[in-house]
Amino acid sequence: MTAHASALNVARRRRDLAAAAEEVADVLVIGGGITGAGVALDAASRGLSVTLLEAEDLAFGTSRFSSKLVHGGLRYLATGDVRTARESAHERHLLMTRIAPHLIRPLGQLLPFSQGVTIPQRAAGALGMGMGDLLRMRARTPRSVLPAPRLVSAATALRHVPSLDPAGLRGGMLSYDGQLIDDARLVATVARTAASLGARILTRVRALAVRGDGAAAEDALTGERFELRARAVINAAGVWAGEFDSAIRVRPSRGTHIVLAASDLGSPAAALTIPHEGSISRYVFALPQQHDRVIVGLTDEDAPGPIPRVAQPTGHEIDFLLASVNRVVSARLDRTHVRGAFAGLRPLVDSGSDDTADVSRRHLVRASDSGVVTVLGGKLTTYRRMAEDAVDLAARLRGLPGAPSRTSTLRLVDRDALLSGTTVDDATGLTREDVVFAVREEGAMTADDVLDRRTRIGIVDEDRTRCLPAVAELVESTLDELA
Repeated sequence: MTAHASALNVARRRRDLAAAAEEVADVLVIGGGITGAGVALDAASRGLSVTLLEAEDLAFGTSRFSSKLVHGGLRYLATGDVRTARESAHERHLLMTRIAPHLIRPLGQLLPFSQGVTIPQRAAGALGMGMGDLLRMRARTPRSVLPAPRLVSAATALRHVPSLDPAGLRGGMLSYDGQLIDDARLVATVARTAASLGARILTRVRALAVRGDGAAAEDALTGERFELRARAVINAAGVWAGEFDSAIRVRPSRGTHIVLAASDLGSPAAALTIPHEGSISRYVFALPQQHDRVIVGLTDEDAPGPIPRVAQPTGHEIDFLLASVNRVVSARLDRTHVRGAFAGLRPLVDSGSDDTADVSRRHLVRASDSGVVTVLGGKLTTYRRMAEDAVDLAARLRGLPGAPSRTSTLRLVDRDALLSGTTVDDATGLTREDVVFAVREEGAMTADDVLDRRTRIGIVDEDRTRCLPAVAELVESTLDELA
């Protein structure tokens, strides 16, 4: 089988690792989340040679734990941060119309006028949705992509979210935003697109020490250590960015989601938008997902101390999310309904604020005394702009050749149409071809990579346990074919 230019797999990794140790790259990127993958793509699209190092797997950290929205910044409007909302709306437009329309769909979001939602909350939410539509128009996103917000009746609200409590329901406000098929899939697709332009995407290679002209690194699979040389180094390590630039003050904020069966909320066709009790600017969302699931989130909790390899939800956060949903639905949900839970750490720039909810979501791009460029903060929606700013700074400081960024018009690679194939798991619809594609084309090396960061089946423990033996066998046999 002829490998695609975008293919990421163990055979390509072996070749690229050997070449990277011998050559001087124009840009060395540290971190394989959405920001690092975006930096690799931006640099490669300018004609620069690129090597990316990721200590674990693509999307191993924060990038796979988002709400999976490409959003226009309703929350930022509510807090008066029009600049961030405008940037979000512009980047959403590019993603949904040019860059990744094959990975994003419009999703209705319903603010219910329920007894648990106060008059001020209804007014503020409706106003924010209307202002969000003005930003949509400013970004020139057509209504065929994102329909206009509108007031809906109680009957229409119930058709969209059948689990709403009809008692006292006075309709609601329905608006639209962008929803990713999956956030980890976006990371893998950006990385594959960078690879198609010649970038070396090296997972399970840990940067041990970073300099302005390269890094000491270790192959996590073999333990071999080596030096990598580069004309510019960009630190996109997220919550771990401070390990490579001591002047950076990262303030992690934990965001937790719980996973429910879609049937527990009547298999909703739209997301629920629920204001925090007593707030007109903070919300909990109940978002329909693939595999007949709904994820409910998002918390915003200060997470000081050592950075864990994988953050864990707390009981307090789980109870808060359940209580938020219970304010507007008819059948009470409790912990027996929680099929899974996950948490990620937002890599916020420490501004000295007492509350992480008040810390700016704008991104920071700066150069250290050693010449390493760090990009930090921001949001998944604005990853492309963050990457462009980081490469612009690196090019200016280090005298890199190459053209200006062209990622605003560069469409991400698509996944070849797959036949339905042999079903591995009836409940989730996982097929043999899904697993083989993850290993042959998306860089998966283990069953965990497939379950947790390619198909996302692993966010429900029961599904993960059921699928693990068959997936592990398929991964091993496909790796043997690539050896």
